Amino acid sequence: MDLEQEGLHPSLSAPVSESMNFLNEVAQRFPGAVSLAAGRPFEGYFDLDDVHRYLETYRRHLSERLDGDEAAVRRTILQYGRTKGIIHELIAEHLRVDEGIVVDPEAVVVTVGCQEALYLTLRALRADDRDVLLAVAPSYVGVHGAAQLVDLPVLPVRESPEGVDLDDLVAVVRQAKAAGLRPRACYVIPDFANPSGIRLTREVRERMLRIAADEGFLVLEDNPYGLLGDPSGPPTMKSLDTDGQVVYLGSFAKTGLPGARVGYVVADQRVTGATTGQDLLADQLAKIKSMLTVNTSPIAQAVIGGKLLEHGYSLRDANSREIATYRANLEQVLAGLEKRFGGPDFPGVSWNSPTGGFFLLLTVPFPAGDELLELSAARHRVLWTPVHHFYADGQPRYVIRLSFSHLLTDEIEDGLDRLADFVREQSAAHREQ
Repeated sequence: MDLEQEGLHPSLSAPVSESMNFLNEVAQRFPGAVSLAAGRPFEGYFDLDDVHRYLETYRRHLSERLDGDEAAVRRTILQYGRTKGIIHELIAEHLRVDEGIVVDPEAVVVTVGCQEALYLTLRALRADDRDVLLAVAPSYVGVHGAAQLVDLPVLPVRESPEGVDLDDLVAVVRQAKAAGLRPRACYVIPDFANPSGIRLTREVRERMLRIAADEGFLVLEDNPYGLLGDPSGPPTMKSLDTDGQVVYLGSFAKTGLPGARVGYVVADQRVTGATTGQDLLADQLAKIKSMLTVNTSPIAQAVIGGKLLEHGYSLRDANSREIATYRANLEQVLAGLEKRFGGPDFPGVSWNSPTGGFFLLLTVPFPAGDELLELSAARHRVLWTPVHHFYADGQPRYVIRLSFSHLLTDEIEDGLDRLADFVREQSAAHREQ
């Protein structure tokens, strides 16, 4: 039988539902294009031998914990596993070592990537039609997608040079309450946000936590890039959290191994009236996970667990080569943009200067949408990301996102040359209109 599109869930017709597929398809159709679009880790240090070694390291660790019961070891790694995960204790120690976050391992749910962690949290928070989510605009496309899947409207909060306009945050919350809505949480990437690359100062983090406590909503802190920046930078919001306001979303995609697809959520909030022994929000998230993915691959968890064990639980130490590469790439891109666009030949072109992460924003003197991306890929053989995907509205804007994390030195120079040709061509065409 045929099915009508209008008879399917509304999220499938929303612009954000096409974002990931569209960007992937463009890259596949133009394999010879230099990609300043993909927010992927650098592949130069990938080694399959590491995977086998990490797995063996974790196996030995588990054998010691289980007093040499090899049948139990095999069962733990190869059988269906504990819904909340088998490396929760290692993750808790990692958070203490690298982030200064002290948390009960039972408050950790190991997920299939951070996207599942985000979905589980939003699914739990969305109780009825009054509930809404707040998010700094522009925001990671995945939060818009997850929110739509659980029928949770997203109210945008203005961005600012500091990362978030906190006065606007208060205004949006109070306007929502006045309209009978219930703001449940505000989603934020405090460290090197996607797409802007902005890092919130400690002062902004602390003020945002006070606002959340005063106004009665949670902060969903997504932190995939924080370990890749200056270790003397501001602490995580979770480590500053004294009132149980922060649900912490973590990922090993950038610091562990993207192919493992292992993430986690720290949800240590107490749930009153819950079933005895299941009074943490993490327990409630595990109930949802048991009906969604059952459990996260124990083999994948074991690989990540082995990497944590081998490096004394510090992924900051484990990624020293990668951190140096990302920093060098960022410096090269910033210098390259100044070299190509810093003169009078490119009026209306500007960019921000993040201090870490994978991304930055380039302002251009023409609206840059999906059609121009396809033209850029076909004619100039360079890819970038239209920023409208991070607003989830399909409206082209005068800003594009550039990613530099996965590229080699020559690829960066070649990509920026091609990008300059594209911007020059489109700037001239826009002036003639």
